Amino acid sequence: MTLRLWNTLDKKLIDLEPVTPGEIRMYNCGPTVYSDPHIGNFRSFLMADLLRRVIDQRGFKTTQVMNITDVGHLTTDDVADATGEDKLEKEAREQGLDPFEIAHRYEDVFHANARQLNLREAHQYPRATDHIPEMIEMVEQLIERGHAYVLEGIGVYFRVHSFKDYGCLSGNTLENLESGARIDVDERKESPLDFALWKIDEKHLQQWDSPWGRGFPGWHIECSAMSYKYLGGTFDIHTGGEDNVFPHHECEIAQSVGAGVGEFARVWVHARHLLVEGQKMSKSKGNFFTINDLVERGFQGHEIRYSLIANHYRQPMNFTMVGLEGDSKALARLRSLREKLESVVEEDDARDAALVEALDSSRQAFDDCIDDDLNLSGALGVLHERARLLARELPRGDAARDALEFLKHCDEILAVLFVEEEVAEDSLTQQQQNWIDQRQQARQERDWDLADRLREQLKGEGILVEDGPQGATWTRIR
Repeated sequence: MTLRLWNTLDKKLIDLEPVTPGEIRMYNCGPTVYSDPHIGNFRSFLMADLLRRVIDQRGFKTTQVMNITDVGHLTTDDVADATGEDKLEKEAREQGLDPFEIAHRYEDVFHANARQLNLREAHQYPRATDHIPEMIEMVEQLIERGHAYVLEGIGVYFRVHSFKDYGCLSGNTLENLESGARIDVDERKESPLDFALWKIDEKHLQQWDSPWGRGFPGWHIECSAMSYKYLGGTFDIHTGGEDNVFPHHECEIAQSVGAGVGEFARVWVHARHLLVEGQKMSKSKGNFFTINDLVERGFQGHEIRYSLIANHYRQPMNFTMVGLEGDSKALARLRSLREKLESVVEEDDARDAALVEALDSSRQAFDDCIDDDLNLSGALGVLHERARLLARELPRGDAARDALEFLKHCDEILAVLFVEEEVAEDSLTQQQQNWIDQRQQARQERDWDLADRLREQLKGEGILVEDGPQGATWTRIR
């Protein structure tokens, strides 16, 4: 069966047909490195990783590029011509650091989290700040071709009305946008819909020289320039979250095609939003989780990965702690089966022809689900049913080896069964240890109110303190 994917551009399922036979080139919108990435970010990154793993398993030569946005992503980014403060500079100002320090710190966090969740390493992770010359060159091409214009002392803007296919990805056509969109009018622009390719702002901390004045790139031009450098003007797949469809990806198409570099991406794949406990993630609601938050609660990377990939990427996902607990238990059963099979694989039992046939059938059913638009929920259903049957009558010897090969085949995509993690020694922060010591002192002095308050403070940070004959002990609340 051919891999079929829902192409946001065509609004339908399509067979993946490579631009170059035997090769797949893929660009993934990566992190804006101004804070710890959250589980919603990683839902999109994991979808890209699943796609990469499927393409690899099907025997294609794969080139995967995931960008690192370290300049130009402004706080109000739901309109094409974004406004507000640069997200990195806002974080740098609040922490009293240089924007480049912020970028490098959170890029390191992203890579560490990616390793924890066992993402296959992309072939390139280009940083926007390392590709300013390529962006300037593409902006010059757009000016030459009549798709962009210069506003002296302000910057360079894309002339949206010059690109007749604007709206082809999102459905936000020029007619629809003009009839009712929320757009701040800037009289200096030819059209309120035009968006910045290069901005001049003396207050911006990250600046580079350009033919139009010292400034910084717009968010959208970054991905157009970097994808062209590493994948060429026409490539196979572009991925991201559904919030990227408009304006970011729509503007990328206009820029890249407008610059005359090629068709740009042929297939667009987008992951739907992730909710937490049925609500949009928000720090003020207390339902905002980073990968590090979940690790601190005692969950391991393969458990978090399993939970975030189990739901089909084109369906909104409702993440809950109860759901994560349940997914962790389901995964534990699969990993337990793997361990039992490994423990009996050296026994003398011969292969079982009937089992080989059954495993082949399950393998084909698993692959069919994966090829059907990455239907992970269906594939996991196949895996769990076969695992249930194997656990009921555990095969041994060569038959166990065959069963393990089936699990390994599935895990080439899932990456949760055979991965082993180094479990770091759990420790408290200095503040948490101080609270435990203060609580112990309060109990000795019979200051029960203070002891109870400190216990609740620790509980609020996921630390459960229990008193026993040998003193207080603590565990993490999961």
